[in-house]
Amino acid sequence: MTLIAGVVAVQGDVSEHADAIRRAGRAHGEDVVVHEIRQSGTVPECDVLLLPGGESTAISRLLHDEGIAPEIVAHVDAGKPLLATCAGLIVASRDAKDDRVRELDVLDVSVDRNAFGRQKDSFEAPLDVAGLDDPFPAVFIRAPVIDDVGDDVEVLASWDDNPVAVKQGAVVGTSFHPELTTDSRVHDLAFFDSVAVDA
Repeated sequence: MTLIAGVVAVQGDVSEHADAIRRAGRAHGEDVVVHEIRQSGTVPECDVLLLPGGESTAISRLLHDEGIAPEIVAHVDAGKPLLATCAGLIVASRDAKDDRVRELDVLDVSVDRNAFGRQKDSFEAPLDVAGLDDPFPAVFIRAPVIDDVGDDVEVLASWDDNPVAVKQGAVVGTSFHPELTTDSRVHDLAFFDSVAVDA
């Protein structure tokens, strides 16, 4: 079985996400082919998408300039999985509370950018995530806080009483960077619990 995964590669931890989705695939006995997406035309070929962190204003501008943004929205509208992490979560949200960010509005949450502080305030925490048996070693780097959640959004994890992982349909968003560990369970949760892959 082969899964086609697209990592939006305009910014962020592209290779780390690619490695994580490959590890998760191997655990399920599935081959994963990863496409790094920097221009329009590739997203429609993908079974799953990853929208990494980086700088949310730059990411949103590049997604729209390159014509990738409407393809991501169509991907989600088709019920295909998307994992959006850190700045990717900000861009995927309905409200980033920043006029410089052009949100995709594929996840019914609002976010407060950099609410956990600056780079020097980065930290790692054992996080209880719904669907995982043991705590996940979550890495927070200039992380956003989810401060409002729509009715159709499930909170998967919280830290200091703030949601930091959410799920709506086939879209999973995290404030933290699951790709910066060797633990691929968040990628597993985002994709392999909801993806039917044709042989």
